[in-house]
Amino acid sequence: MSRQTRPSKQGLYDPAYEHDACGVGFVANIKGIKSHAIVRQGLTILENLEHRGAVGADPLAGDGAGLLLQIPDQFFREECAANGVALPAEGAYGVGMLFLPQNRADRQACELLIESTIEDEGQAVLGWRDVPTDNSGLGESVKAVEPVVRQIFIGRGDNCADTDVFERKLFVIRKLAENAIATSGMEESGQFYVPSFSARTINYKGMLLSNQVDAYFSDLNDKRVASALALVHQRFSTNTFPSWDHTVRGNINWMAARRHAMSSNLLGDDLEKLWPLIAEGQSDSACFDNALELLVAGGYSMAHAMMMLIPEAWSGNPLMDEKRRAFYEYHAALMEPWDGPAAVAFTDGKQIGACARRVM
Repeated sequence: MSRQTRPSKQGLYDPAYEHDACGVGFVANIKGIKSHAIVRQGLTILENLEHRGAVGADPLAGDGAGLLLQIPDQFFREECAANGVALPAEGAYGVGMLFLPQNRADRQACELLIESTIEDEGQAVLGWRDVPTDNSGLGESVKAVEPVVRQIFIGRGDNCADTDVFERKLFVIRKLAENAIATSGMEESGQFYVPSFSARTINYKGMLLSNQVDAYFSDLNDKRVASALALVHQRFSTNTFPSWDHTVRGNINWMAARRHAMSSNLLGDDLEKLWPLIAEGQSDSACFDNALELLVAGGYSMAHAMMMLIPEAWSGNPLMDEKRRAFYEYHAALMEPWDGPAAVAFTDGKQIGACARRVM
């Protein structure tokens, strides 16, 4: 039996109409100095966002919470060495944070598919790590759908000249694996999810309450886990079915309609491998994230892409200078304002910020 908790489209119900009302926040060292203190401060912010989350009949079952960090190189280097895995220099390897099916056969099938995709794309599989987790504080309804959490380490191949190129390749690998597993027909494909797959960031998340994240993931209590930034998310499903992975129909349709008109000098032939870019049934914030990833992979800076997707109210605004109005007017012909998240915190592991939905 599949452990997917969200029902498929039926009768008057359509998962496309689901919405979130989440809490977000971040802390950063403006000089880029990494420390475990930043991680602890991020967790404190998360705990103080408890009012932005929700619980159901099971008081130990949350809608979801998580924390995104820069990759803690010293921690992973020492942990991998203890398991016989040698990591190359920082920036020359990536880490995939994976939720995998409980069913052993499906889990192994997912792992083999990911490994083959990595190798097909010219990168190297360095090794795997079982992520230590403690589910003793979770509700029974959460444990029933709890995935196996593992990390895969990917070495940068010769076809990636630097970390920027490698990051784009990791994005392509992730989308290829996600789409292949989603259409594989395996019984528990719905339990497969990729919280992060990057050479710069790692995301510890789950179907947790805000105060359960560091209790569930013991990695976050290790002082070797250091970062110069920490971005946190406390999910509140207003009318959704919370899940370990956890829309915006008009924007999704526009992205699909532009598929064959898109091109990218940076992505080249890899652009076609990304489709379908946005999987059916994702939350509005997840759909937004997919669109943002595509723009950044295509060469836009994080700030530029955010201004395209969530523009200010520029039309008829007498207080806006002409250059900025011209920027928004030009990009309005390229991308519709993204409906959905009212406020967004964002990072690519190098830059971090936040913006609110435009007020018209």
